Amino acid sequence: MNKLAKLVIASNNKGKLREIGELLAPLEIEVMTQSQFDVDEVDEPHQTFIENALAKARHASYCSNLPALADDSGICVNALDGAPGVNSARFAGEPRSDVRNNLQLIEALHSRTDRHAYYYCVIVLMRHANDPQPIIVDGSWHGEIVEQPRGTGGFGYDPYFYLPELDKTSAELSAQHKNKISHRGQALAKLVKILQADNF
Repeated sequence: MNKLAKLVIASNNKGKLREIGELLAPLEIEVMTQSQFDVDEVDEPHQTFIENALAKARHASYCSNLPALADDSGICVNALDGAPGVNSARFAGEPRSDVRNNLQLIEALHSRTDRHAYYYCVIVLMRHANDPQPIIVDGSWHGEIVEQPRGTGGFGYDPYFYLPELDKTSAELSAQHKNKISHRGQALAKLVKILQADNF
């Protein structure tokens, strides 16, 4: 199969766009954003990450007439039965706000002793809008939720996502370090291997 020449990223999230762009940089693919094609964000009504990612990739591919990559990701907290999960970006309602989402999470965990959580990411790449066999990869990144924010990097819940083995939050990591070990970094590394394979 021919190598990809162009790829549309189905997201308007600047943090995600930056991370995905950096991780795909080694590939000789022209990476564009859906906003370049005036593609609006599609609804994400599903209760699973994979269904939402499929919907976003299909929509972006249909509107741009190009292959499209979409990710759906979020933070899942054990004590909250996996919440915020697919609702991570809207945990505190609309309009979306990282600050309000984090405050909502800390409040929800106020009386809980189990602070374990993990980021999860699923990535879908569709060669065209009717691709019957999209490429699907995923990754997870385990840590704990801390009461006080630490660090100024990253986005979303990163200042509260603590990694005991590093004694740092995600927001205290360099972008390069985060990209190597994060949920999205793991998933994109799998995708890059597939795209580099001779049989792709």
